[in-house]
Amino acid sequence: MKDKENILFSAFVAEEDIKREKSKAREIRRSRWWHQKCAQGVCFYCGSRVGCSNLTMDHVVPLVRAGRSVKNNLVPVCKECNNNKKYLLPMEWEEYLKRRQE
Repeated sequence: MKDKENILFSAFVAEEDIKREKSKAREIRRSRWWHQKCAQGVCFYCGSRVGCSNLTMDHVVPLVRAGRSVKNNLVPVCKECNNNKKYLLPMEWEEYLKRRQE
């Protein structure tokens, strides 16, 4: 897996870009739009009902993979899914879930 990680991160994302996007994400987290997204308290990935206060913000395309803090790249997820997904792209996350079910 280590060799694969090196390939996945071959593109350089500047630290200042990541900081800027995290700042945007903090602003969005305070928005009415985000509160409405979280209102049902359901994880986007696993569908678990965890309650609004137990949802975290996930970048579907992670910041370290050149993702941005824009509405169509942000989803509410449970802490477990967010911790497990880390830097994975959607197709990699789906593959991870398939392997886990086997």
